[in-house]
Amino acid sequence: MNLDDVRAQAIGQLCSTGSLKSNLDQCVKLATKASQGGAKILFLPEASDYIASSAQESLALAVPQAMSPFVAGLCDTAKQHGLAIHVGIHAPCPSIQDKLVNRALYIQEDGSINDAATYDKLHVFDYGSLRESATVQPGTALTRPFASPVGRIGSLICFDLRFPEASTALAQPGPSSSWRDGPAQILTFPSAFTLRTGEAHWETLLRARAIETQSWVVASAQVGQHNDKRASYGKSIVVDPWGKVMVRLGGVKDAEGGNGEAEDGAVGAIGFVDIDIDEVERVRRQMPLQRRWDVYPEL
Repeated sequence: MNLDDVRAQAIGQLCSTGSLKSNLDQCVKLATKASQGGAKILFLPEASDYIASSAQESLALAVPQAMSPFVAGLCDTAKQHGLAIHVGIHAPCPSIQDKLVNRALYIQEDGSINDAATYDKLHVFDYGSLRESATVQPGTALTRPFASPVGRIGSLICFDLRFPEASTALAQPGPSSSWRDGPAQILTFPSAFTLRTGEAHWETLLRARAIETQSWVVASAQVGQHNDKRASYGKSIVVDPWGKVMVRLGGVKDAEGGNGEAEDGAVGAIGFVDIDIDEVERVRRQMPLQRRWDVYPEL
C-alpha cells in the first residue's frame, strides 16, 4: 500500500431540527472533532441545515444559499480547520415558486464553495405520508465527479440510492460519458432514512452500490427524533469497493418498534476511516466489468 494514497476522512451524524442555529452548532462540533482526529474531509447528512415538521415550515425556513447563515457558518468552520466539508442543505428552487431543491454542497478547505460540485437530488422520496415532491423540485442532471482530498467524489442523496443507474453512471460511465476518463472513486449518499426503510434496506443497498460500482461508498445519516412527525434511522456507514463495512455508527433504539429515540451517543457521533484509493483501481483491475453497452445503450 502506498501511504500517499491513504487519506483520512470523517463521517458525522446529527439530529437536525427546525433550528438552523442548533443544527449549525452540531455541525461545527463535528467539524472540530474531525479536525482534531486528523481528517481532511468531513461528510455530513442530508438536510443538515434543518428538518421541518411540515411542508409550510420547510418552505419558510429555506433561504438562498448565498444568504444562508448555516452555509456561511460552515464555510467559516471549514476555513478555520482547513477541512473540506460535504453537506446536504435546502435552497429555494430558482425556477419554480414555492419549491425547494435538496442539495449537496462541497465546501473546500479554504472555506469556498465549489459550485461545479453542487448536486441537486434527482429522485424525490414519496412514501406513506411523507411527500417530498410536495416541496422539492427534482434536479435535472448528475454532477460530474470532482476532486477532493480523498479522491474523486460522485454526489448522490438518500433516495437516489434506490436507482443503481445513477451510481453506475458516475462510477462506471459508458463510452460516451464526458467523465469517461475521470469516473467517481467515492459515491456519497447523505441521508435521512425512515425507521422502516432503514431497518429493511439501508445497509443492503449501500453495500450493493459499493460492490456493483467497485467504489467507496460514504453515507452520513440523520439519526433520532427530529420532531413529533419525523425520525431518522441513523447508522452512518462507510463501505469499501469490495463491499466490506469499514465504519458503522449508532442508530435508534428500536426501529422495528417505531421508536425514534437515538441510542446513547448516536447523535453527534463521528467515525474515521483511511480511504485507500489504490483499492478502487485494484478491485476494478482484478475484476473488470465489461458492460454490454451494445445491448443496453439506454443505460
